[in-house]
Amino acid sequence: MAMLETLKNISRIEELRGRIFFTLMMLVVFRIGAHIPVPGINSAALASFFNANARGLLSHLDMFSGGALSNMTIFALGIVPYISASIIIQLLTAVFPFLERLQKEGEAGRRKITQYTRYGTIGLAIVQGYGIAVGLESMGLDGQRVVMADMNSWAFRFLTVLTLTAGTAFVMWLGEQISERGIGNGISLIIFAGIVTGIPAATLQTWSLMQTGEITLFILILVLIIIVVVIGAVIYFETANRKIPVQYAKRMQGNQMTGGQYSHLPLKINASGVIPPIFASSILAFPATITGFTQVEWVQSIGNQLAPGRLLYNVVFVAMIFFFCFFYTAIQYNPAKIAEELKRHGGYIPGIRPGQKTAEYLNMVLSRLTFGGAIYLSAICVMPSILYLYFKVPFSFGGTAVLIVVGVALDTTQQIETFLLNQNYDGFTKKTKKRRRKY
Repeated sequence: MAMLETLKNISRIEELRGRIFFTLMMLVVFRIGAHIPVPGINSAALASFFNANARGLLSHLDMFSGGALSNMTIFALGIVPYISASIIIQLLTAVFPFLERLQKEGEAGRRKITQYTRYGTIGLAIVQGYGIAVGLESMGLDGQRVVMADMNSWAFRFLTVLTLTAGTAFVMWLGEQISERGIGNGISLIIFAGIVTGIPAATLQTWSLMQTGEITLFILILVLIIIVVVIGAVIYFETANRKIPVQYAKRMQGNQMTGGQYSHLPLKINASGVIPPIFASSILAFPATITGFTQVEWVQSIGNQLAPGRLLYNVVFVAMIFFFCFFYTAIQYNPAKIAEELKRHGGYIPGIRPGQKTAEYLNMVLSRLTFGGAIYLSAICVMPSILYLYFKVPFSFGGTAVLIVVGVALDTTQQIETFLLNQNYDGFTKKTKKRRRKY
């Protein structure tokens, strides 16, 4: 009933209807572009190569582009270069004072950082596009080459780099348009759309395996239960936070006593969001890609172990998730600065002395929360590999995808609810003003 009431409220607000329609149209444009191929590609040979590497690195990267990479379309790189550039800029902000000052300059500083992110996106797209072009020239299966034989090598490389870079720039523009004129975070919604499009194919593949007897009905029901539990756990941990009680001292202002208010400081269990697994998987993609282009046996064996789902990959992946969880949380939260702000405004944590003791207490709480959040992220990201290893479930998306899908859905829903609340408040205010005019 609450869902139906929300849908009715959405239909009543013209601006919200327009924003949702605009968002859906932009996502349709993204899906259309994901089916326009890059010139010079032998589609049949490319499909055979990807089918032979269904569980490899390429399939893992193809998940974020919604199949655009496996079809080698103009959106093959998707929004991955933008994500990488954004994360790099955020990490550099903690290193370079110039970027830190820009971040504190308000809207003007944020626009400048966004501009640097765009430049970084184009640069990364050029590098990755060239790497894909060179990789495509070496791909083939059963004597079939992925690149058409009549294509000149350097002409193909130039055309591929130009096409993929332009595609990434256009996808980045689509995301910014959605954020500005639509509803939700545009970049996140584009990733969301790319991942969700792979779910029907994975579901049909799982059903066909059950029909042939490779997966029993019991295993399928067990996997469905695990999926529901995992989604519930993601929703719980993404919305959970630790509330630190804060008391404000009473102060005399003129003849009145002010202060004495009771509040709390919310600290999220997973303060870093989905950034650690995304950044960790992006870094791990480089050595696996490089070793795939070499003919040295021991190098290729290491590259095979660094493929998604392997033991070495999972161990390094979990270690990097822990590292980036603590690193990114340290960037977001500064216990000493928070303690100083509380002290300056007359606030203190009951039972904890203001100043250094408060900073030490906050640092201890953040460390424990971050450790728990890292365990949660690691478990969610590694679980799909375990499901495939023991149950042979052909899910085309991993734990990172689950985190993104659930997180984006929660964020978009919250934005719609906030929009509805603001509209209702404005409507109530206008009605009140009209009533006052009668008197």
